[in-house]
Amino acid sequence: MTNPMQWLALALVTGLGATAAQAQYPNKPVRLVLPYSPGGIVDYVGRTLATHMSGPLGQQVVAENRPGAGGIAGTDAVARSAPDGYTLVIMDPAIVINPTLQPSMPYDLFKQLATVSIVSSSPEVVVVAPQLPVKTIAELSAYGKANLGKLNFASAGVGTTPHLAGELYKQRTGIDATHVPYRSIGQSYPDMMANKVQFAFSSIAGALPFTTDNRVRAIATTGTRRSPVYPDLPTVDEAGLKGFEVDLWLGIFAPAGVPADALSKLNSALRTTLQNAEVKTALAKVGVEPRGTTVQESADILKAEFGKWKTVITEGKIKLEN
Repeated sequence: MTNPMQWLALALVTGLGATAAQAQYPNKPVRLVLPYSPGGIVDYVGRTLATHMSGPLGQQVVAENRPGAGGIAGTDAVARSAPDGYTLVIMDPAIVINPTLQPSMPYDLFKQLATVSIVSSSPEVVVVAPQLPVKTIAELSAYGKANLGKLNFASAGVGTTPHLAGELYKQRTGIDATHVPYRSIGQSYPDMMANKVQFAFSSIAGALPFTTDNRVRAIATTGTRRSPVYPDLPTVDEAGLKGFEVDLWLGIFAPAGVPADALSKLNSALRTTLQNAEVKTALAKVGVEPRGTTVQESADILKAEFGKWKTVITEGKIKLEN
């Protein structure tokens, strides 16, 4: 082909073909990595979204468990994936906690990942042993100050949100309480019922089976407004500890560099999915509320949460071996 006009025509056709292909995103299934083992909130919410997101997105969304290293392994795999919008990860606040807590990280949160949307919120609930003579956050704080060294608080492990919520509470109130980590928050409840640990900042899903029949006492939730699951309980802020908020939010992330149009389509599909009545019902069962934020709002939330927990970890001198 020696005619310059033929070369020009071919270039134009090729360029138009490439543009058309880009405009067709997505044109194949999208993979959503669940970086924890099956059975937890991240797995449950991720699978719920994958099932219902296929319609708004126009392609199947395939959920895939890839557990390891507290969510780091699966997140790292996505951070290193091609930035084409076909590989995503759903993650909890550990994504902003790990960079400060871990001595080294295989990826850079702010350089290798882009936040598509914060998809849900779930406050924690403050629960206390039934033997403890407190019914409010104010009473718990007063008891802790009057009984220095006598309170133990449970968590789902060092560096988890329930742990850091307890540390934030200690820093804000000045009480002295010893952290007792468990493999999961659910494993702490028998010891709480026996008064071996006195309180915990628990996920709502973990607390419900024990607060429903009063085996432990729920005294407050940690959101900006009351939880629909515990409408009679005040928030910690409402109860007097102003500005105290802990949210077990979940977010969807993609590799950095995903084209803006693909990021926009993913964000739109997620927000539409979160308005689905079946999705709302499914999430409500485990105390999770649909959220759905713009791409920019998501990025701003990520930076704010990173700064918040970095301060708690640094001021509390929290180490993984604690």
